[in-house]
Amino acid sequence: MDNIALLILGVFISFLGIVNIMGNISTIHSYNRRRVKEEDVPKYGRAVGTGTLIIGASLIAAFVTAFWSEKAMSFIVIPALVIGLGFILYAQFKYNKGIF
Repeated sequence: MDNIALLILGVFISFLGIVNIMGNISTIHSYNRRRVKEEDVPKYGRAVGTGTLIIGASLIAAFVTAFWSEKAMSFIVIPALVIGLGFILYAQFKYNKGIF
């Protein structure tokens, strides 16, 4: 139970990802969604939300895996972090025309 913060953070981030996938992008900083066109909001929310959900789910999976092997946690979190950030950066460059 040493990694309970990992579980709480994973659940919270997963929840934010689901909210974004459903089309509510108000949880994303205003400067990150400033230039997103109104018709692209659902696509942007899906892309950012998918990346966020992948990261959150990997933290939950790492918490569960920690019961068997703490070394395996990095094999779950690091690739998922790269993939999740890839989705988020893709959405930022495609729909917001840049990171800021």
